[in-house]
Amino acid sequence: MSADLPAPAKLTPADYASAQDVRWCPGCGDYAILAQMKKVLANLGIPKEKLVFISGIGCSSRFPYYLDTYGIHSIHGRAPAVATGLKAVRPDLSVWVITGDGDGLSIGGNHLLHCIRRNLDINIVLFNNRIYGLTKGQYSPTSPLGQVTKSTPMGAIDNPLHILSVAIGCEATFVARTVDVHVQHLSMCLQRAAEHRGTSFVEVYQNCVVFNDGAFEYATDKQLRSEHTLELEHGKPLVFGKNRDKGIRLNGLEPEVVALGNGVTEKDLLVHDEKAPQPSLAYLLSRMHYPDFPEPIGVFRAVDRPKYDELLNAQVAAAMAKQGPGDLEALFSSGDTWVVE
Repeated sequence: MSADLPAPAKLTPADYASAQDVRWCPGCGDYAILAQMKKVLANLGIPKEKLVFISGIGCSSRFPYYLDTYGIHSIHGRAPAVATGLKAVRPDLSVWVITGDGDGLSIGGNHLLHCIRRNLDINIVLFNNRIYGLTKGQYSPTSPLGQVTKSTPMGAIDNPLHILSVAIGCEATFVARTVDVHVQHLSMCLQRAAEHRGTSFVEVYQNCVVFNDGAFEYATDKQLRSEHTLELEHGKPLVFGKNRDKGIRLNGLEPEVVALGNGVTEKDLLVHDEKAPQPSLAYLLSRMHYPDFPEPIGVFRAVDRPKYDELLNAQVAAAMAKQGPGDLEALFSSGDTWVVE
């Protein structure tokens, strides 16, 4: 930068807010996610013109309207596909996919899986409220067995999809889970995701106050959450509880809850390693669910692998270096051609 040019002004969270009226239901967990996202963007200092938020369909997919950045409100479930195309041709942009359990895991499941396995350098934030909110209360791919909704009046009979297990099975390089009302934890996960090189996938437990209120009460209630959630910290044993007196250890290949004391110490517990090259530990943690276990929140996995967009552009550059930049008109006229009179 030239010495006579002023340094760019530091942006604040308010600078990332658009002039649009926010139209989520009062009390919706989406408000907290939006607020923390603006704080994280300000911390990162990314210019607004270098940010793109891409969404599909659903309550979560209104997100791009409420940020003063570039945004694409795309079609149902296809946000990862749109993001792939954009990042491939504009690797300089910070690209975010905002989706929900219905948009991302039902019609959009196939697109989500392939985006994750390719390890494109984008960020995916999935709002999970275990219900279809925008279409007024039908069950979703993450709704628990037996849940009574407008579309399952006798109780859901589908096995719920545990998305972190699926993401880890797709070799996700960054996987995290957080909760809408844990604002500092939420901010930390979004910050870590933004700093990761490769596909970052963050699941946010988000309350739908109208159609599925209290779905995550065990993880949000101040009196309950310390006993029913486990905050993951790299390099530290899996300890939880209001008095930090419980932990997780392995019994053969299975995790079990143990009380500390009476010969059981933290040395006996499983130690979290988010950088483990194999996804086995992260997958094991993703299978721990309330009420049988405290539910892990935090960063499950953060490893480095080749990035799809970098490899793609390297191949394009190599082809151009060998064959030249190409000629579209010449391509159209090459090979077997014919004229329709």
